[in-house]
Amino acid sequence: MRLPSRTTASLSRPVTVIGWGAFKIGRNEGVKYPDAYDLPSEAEAHALIHAVIDMGIEVIDTAPAYGLSESRLGASLGDRRDRVFLSTKAGETFEGGRSRFDFGESAVMDSVQRSLERLRATCVDMVWVHSDGSDQTILREGGALRALERTRHAGRTRGIGFSPKTLDGAMAVIADPRVDAVMLEFHPRDPSMLPAVQCAGRAGKAVFVKKPLASGHLSPGETIPWILAHPQVTCVVVGGLHAGRLSETVALASRLPDFPT
Repeated sequence: MRLPSRTTASLSRPVTVIGWGAFKIGRNEGVKYPDAYDLPSEAEAHALIHAVIDMGIEVIDTAPAYGLSESRLGASLGDRRDRVFLSTKAGETFEGGRSRFDFGESAVMDSVQRSLERLRATCVDMVWVHSDGSDQTILREGGALRALERTRHAGRTRGIGFSPKTLDGAMAVIADPRVDAVMLEFHPRDPSMLPAVQCAGRAGKAVFVKKPLASGHLSPGETIPWILAHPQVTCVVVGGLHAGRLSETVALASRLPDFPT
């Protein structure tokens, strides 16, 4: 079965309704998953990345704070890069077992450059501002978005995204003309971002859903159909290290009816 795609005027291309979050191939410290896990070997990570793309998932999301993730993707994508809507983040690093945040213009510029080097890429499709919760302060001070406007103008990123943590912040982000897309936590256990999802739809901005399984506490069968029943949702980003389970999620999404085009 082929995964359906969705798009908005703010995206450079249509994207599959299921994406893959590449957190677990790079980091297993400071996590909120119910079960511990070992990092895959280089060969295992390489095989998983290829399997994800070959099963039809065209969205891969990573971040500097995901440990080895960016460098492993850079070593593995090769000639599959053009098949992928590749996104990374800026504003957060993870070192010594803790996150550090810097949303200044120069810090974000440097972050994007390091990400491109690790990804072995000249351009990524989206860079998300990875908020620490101070969404409106980040917008008001503006350094992060100025940096991403500069990288877009230089051809190093195609889209500017923002991953807010508060509803008020999400609404402010959606109203900002510089932002093309939002990444929100949204699932049956926590539907509080629904007003932002609907607002983004009215504004013609893409909505990517993160943590759709509540960090492993929900099943795909109960959450994927619920999320994708909202036509404003562009892509649901799921994680995982098991190609078989990801394939089941792909099959589930492929069977759902009435996807907008």
